[in-house]
Amino acid sequence: MAGAFSVIPEDADEAIRQDLRPDERLLWSGQPPQGVRLQAVDAFLIPFSFLWAGFAIFWETLVIVQGAPIFFAGVGVPFVILGLYLVVGRFGVDARQRARTFYALTDRRVVIISGIFSRSTRSLAVRTLSDVALTKRKGGSGTISFGPMSPLYAWWGGAGWPGTGRYAPPCFRLDDNVEEVYEKILAAQQAAAVG
Repeated sequence: MAGAFSVIPEDADEAIRQDLRPDERLLWSGQPPQGVRLQAVDAFLIPFSFLWAGFAIFWETLVIVQGAPIFFAGVGVPFVILGLYLVVGRFGVDARQRARTFYALTDRRVVIISGIFSRSTRSLAVRTLSDVALTKRKGGSGTISFGPMSPLYAWWGGAGWPGTGRYAPPCFRLDDNVEEVYEKILAAQQAAAVG
């Protein structure tokens, strides 16, 4: 299955269909917003990243120009790499992650497929979803989360910082029609409870 994911599918329907069970019906599919996106946490991270990268590059340049022992030059390299990741790399990682993320609602499950280097599928039974929350913003964009939100993720979640994903509840982040998708989820829950 990893081989099938090495090429990004044309659309969410195509990406989801290979994970559908024979007797399962697809009600909706989509993807998170694409491209480079700024988050609220970037108001802090952008200035911090420039300070970090600037100091790391200054240190490394000073060590090389002064002819310090190779050990000191080597110590600065990870800090320069981290600084460059903070300045530009994290935006690329975040954009790639979102390009390879697909959402689906079926008559039985909420499905989230993601992963940069490998395919990861997260599936939640519609019948047992307990904490479905809608956060709507202007223009119809927003987030539908499935489970409680960790306070740590609320601040760091969209920063592209490695490891912050473990604090995230499963969720759909959408650019438009978030309320319409939310209503479809509620309708699917109701139908599953009756059936």
